[in-house]
Amino acid sequence: MIRLAKKTGYTADTPKNLLLDAGAFFVNYTMGTDTFESAKEGGKLLGATRGGGSFSAIPAIRQIEVDGLMGKTKGLEVIDSWEVKMSANIIEVTESVLKKALVSTETDNDQLMYHGIKGKNVIELDDYISNITFVGTYSGSEDPIIIQVYNAINTNGLTLTTSDKGETVIALEFEGHFDASDLDTPPFAIYYPTFLLQP
Repeated sequence: MIRLAKKTGYTADTPKNLLLDAGAFFVNYTMGTDTFESAKEGGKLLGATRGGGSFSAIPAIRQIEVDGLMGKTKGLEVIDSWEVKMSANIIEVTESVLKKALVSTETDNDQLMYHGIKGKNVIELDDYISNITFVGTYSGSEDPIIIQVYNAINTNGLTLTTSDKGETVIALEFEGHFDASDLDTPPFAIYYPTFLLQP
C-alpha cells in the first residue's frame, strides 16, 4: 500500500490570519479617530445584517498589442479602470437605509405622522457617501481589519420583498468613485492590523 504524505497550506500562523464572522458596516467612518464602539455610539452604523456582505476591487487590465509578439508579454499590461464595490445585506428597514438605497431622495414632511421619502431624477455631489466602511474581526489581532470604499453610492436600487414568517433584507451594493481632486488613486483602502497577538 502506498501512503501519500498529506499536503496542506496550513502552518502555525494560519489561526492568526483568518477574517472571522460577518463584521459590521459603517457610514463615514473616520480612520484614526473612530473605533468600532465610538462609531456605533456616534450613529455611523449602517444597520444589522443578515447574510453579511462583500468587497471587491477589480482592475480592468489591458495588454498592449505589439506586432511580432507570440502572446502576452510581461510589462505590457496597463490598468484602464477600476470597479470597486462593497455590498451589505441590511435587515433593519430605517429611514437612513431607505434613503441610501434610493441614492437620490428628498423628504416630504407634509404628513403629520410620517416622513415621506421621494426619489429624484438627478444625482448631486452631496448624494455620494464619503465612505462605506467594513470593520471585521481579524483572528491574529486585537485590532480589526478595516476596508473603506470612497465616494460611494448604492447602484442596486431598492427592492423590498416580504414573506410570511420572515423579515425583509435590503441588499445594498455601493460602488466607489474616483475623486476629481485625485484621479490617480483608486477609491478604496484596506487597513491591515500591524500589531498581531503574540502566540
